[in-house]
Amino acid sequence: MTTESLPVRTDAPARTVSPGPPAARGRLRLFAPRAGRQHHAGPLAYVLLAITAIVSVLPLYWTMVAASTDNTRVSQTPPPFLPGPNLFGNLARAWDEAAMGKAMINSTIVAGVIALSTVLFATLAGFAFAKLRFKGRNVLLMLVIGTMMVPPQLGVVPLFMMMSELGWSQELPAVIFPTLVSAVGVFFMRQYLSEALPDELVEAGRVDGAHSLRIFWSIVLPVARPAMAVLFMITFVHAWNDFFWPFVVLDMTNPTVPVALTQLSAGYVRDQSLIMAGALLGTLPLLAMFIVFGRQIVGGIMAGAVKG
Repeated sequence: MTTESLPVRTDAPARTVSPGPPAARGRLRLFAPRAGRQHHAGPLAYVLLAITAIVSVLPLYWTMVAASTDNTRVSQTPPPFLPGPNLFGNLARAWDEAAMGKAMINSTIVAGVIALSTVLFATLAGFAFAKLRFKGRNVLLMLVIGTMMVPPQLGVVPLFMMMSELGWSQELPAVIFPTLVSAVGVFFMRQYLSEALPDELVEAGRVDGAHSLRIFWSIVLPVARPAMAVLFMITFVHAWNDFFWPFVVLDMTNPTVPVALTQLSAGYVRDQSLIMAGALLGTLPLLAMFIVFGRQIVGGIMAGAVKG
């Protein structure tokens, strides 16, 4: 008997796949709708965000208000809450009396070089500690982390003597070279690359014959770009606002912005409106940088947080 002569049943019921026991069906109904659901913030979240934004902007607003009035009005009780008419006049006075032009150039050079060198060296060291295997790796990492626990004030005297021996006293290299890399940056990049850089990518580069620097340039840098942007921003702001070491090693003839602002507080009677005007001048470049690059930095953070 051939297969063509076999009868074919067309009235057989269609087979269905059982979803499993009732407990499993309950779990499917519980978790399946949540997979593609978007989360929307409620009214309380918006209220909290609005309060946080107001509290964050309030110091900057008060600085602008104080910089736009005179010293007598700032000292009154209650203090002014609306900007006054003297903003541009006080800004011009602060610019001239504190030599803010040269100070801003110096701060831009110092903060830019420190931020770039920290990002480069911290990424190199973070890649080595995260993905390379060599003797003493854990010991060296613990030594790097241990330096974070040492107060920087303990090294001021020997560091100042070293800068004097090199002939860098009162010069910008004395501020730049001691902070070309930071232990915080190395630890931050090591932690990021340990999670974001798969070992398979590094091994694939080894199989293709790439050496460590080639792997770093072609594989590590694209993966580490979001963390590098964040580290650059944090380091630049910290170097721009650093006061203690530049105040020790520099003078008023070659100051950074924080050192130059001390000139405004000299004298028996401090002009608070003039000091606030100088502080506002020193803050404006940071605000401009964040406005220009803030979207790229936040976008890089979100791109680095997405797992494929």
